[in-house]
Amino acid sequence: MNSVGLLFLRLALAAVSVAHGAHMLFGMFGGPGSGVGPGGLTQTAAQFTAMNLPGSALAVLAGSAELAGGLLLGVGYLTRWAAFALAAFTALLSWKSQWPWGFFLNWVGEPGRGHGIEFSIVLVAGFLGIALTGGGDYSI
Repeated sequence: MNSVGLLFLRLALAAVSVAHGAHMLFGMFGGPGSGVGPGGLTQTAAQFTAMNLPGSALAVLAGSAELAGGLLLGVGYLTRWAAFALAAFTALLSWKSQWPWGFFLNWVGEPGRGHGIEFSIVLVAGFLGIALTGGGDYSI
């Protein structure tokens, strides 16, 4: 049963990571009414630059890490390494972009207010759990 639980956790984390990586690199899942805004490398680089991070280089690195790491988690290959890298990346971006907004997400959509670290804590904990336990029996 433990391996089934790890499979569900891996697949959920993989889906979130792949979606974020595809949005960062290619602008997928974005646009009007999507709730995430425009994506793609130019937009991602601008967001990183606004956080005083190296924009273009980090946009490519972050998008690739999220997309590739998510795919690796999904199939269960190099699971510990992928999960640890995704945990570190998520923690860094949480600190740089969400920490100033406190703990909670902006559930009411208050204009001018970003999201807190609430969701990122759950992601980092899931990634670290997978990094420590491995992918389970249902992995490559």
